[in-house]
Amino acid sequence: MTKSKRHFPPPPPLPSTPPGLWQRVPPAIFPPIMGLLGLGLAWRTLGAEIPVIAGLAEAFLGGAVLLFAFAAVALASKPLRRPGVHAEELRVLPGRAGVSAGVLCVMLTAAALVPYAPGLAGGLVWVGVALLAGLGVMIARNFLKGPEEARVVTPFFHLVFVGYILAPLALIPLGQVGVARAIFWITLVIALLIWAESLRQLATRVPPAPLRPLLAIHLAPVSLFATVAALLGWGELALGFAVAGLALLAVLVMAGRWLLAAGFTPFWGALTFPLAALASAVLRALPDPAGAWLGAALVLAATGLNMPVAVRILRDWAQGGLAAKTNAAAISVPRDGVTGGSRNPQDGAAGRRG
Repeated sequence: MTKSKRHFPPPPPLPSTPPGLWQRVPPAIFPPIMGLLGLGLAWRTLGAEIPVIAGLAEAFLGGAVLLFAFAAVALASKPLRRPGVHAEELRVLPGRAGVSAGVLCVMLTAAALVPYAPGLAGGLVWVGVALLAGLGVMIARNFLKGPEEARVVTPFFHLVFVGYILAPLALIPLGQVGVARAIFWITLVIALLIWAESLRQLATRVPPAPLRPLLAIHLAPVSLFATVAALLGWGELALGFAVAGLALLAVLVMAGRWLLAAGFTPFWGALTFPLAALASAVLRALPDPAGAWLGAALVLAATGLNMPVAVRILRDWAQGGLAAKTNAAAISVPRDGVTGGSRNPQDGAAGRRG
């Protein structure tokens, strides 16, 4: 007489996102929001040339500021409920880049608010500077204490250590020109060091396909240097940076198929702000009529890129998939003890290489 075999059903799969409001808000929502804020500022600059669109530009910029405020509240709710969760965000590249972009959005919001609330804008820009300084200390400490093979300078270093160049966008209209000049020269030296090290690494190793869109970040500092130089009245210097930005954009466009070989990923958010920043730079730095026509074309191109990328990434957040794709930390620790919970090998590789 044989005993019948008993069959046990497999355990239910672990949920990729713990239940509850804003349990696992991914910092990866901020690069595309940063792109929308930069796009709004570019439309404002174009509106100065074409007054008929100035009202629409301000409305768009206001919407981007409100979107950032909502996203900032959502992300800030995580450390309020579990202190230290942001330390986990910084362990992977999507988290580091996302948190950095979120801090820079504070400075962009300050620039947007200057015409309406200069006092609030002045306070916000220094809040952004303080947050970026604190974030830089944390990231530098993790970088120095990490394993030697992980000590790789990535383009996102521009966000953390050169991102202060966004502060003059608000400081100069507020009359703090001396501080803006100091920020310009200090960040220029840092950017040159990052560019040099990135070129050396690019000559010795090929970045994996999922991380290649991050190379577009190199365009952002050169564009911002052009804009800030133009605001400071350094016309020839601004023109030089703007032309360099256009040359770099041409290289990125020619390498587009290689750059986007992995298909759409959340890292496409890194493509958005640099193009918007270059549009503003060209409008301010290049003489008319070439600057006006080329700048307008770049504003339209940035609109055609930034809007769909932002919609796709934010929709992925709303549907719950973005947190798992970017290995975002969670408020509640899942049963396997891993707060990120990502099972995607590609996401893990991206985090380790960062």
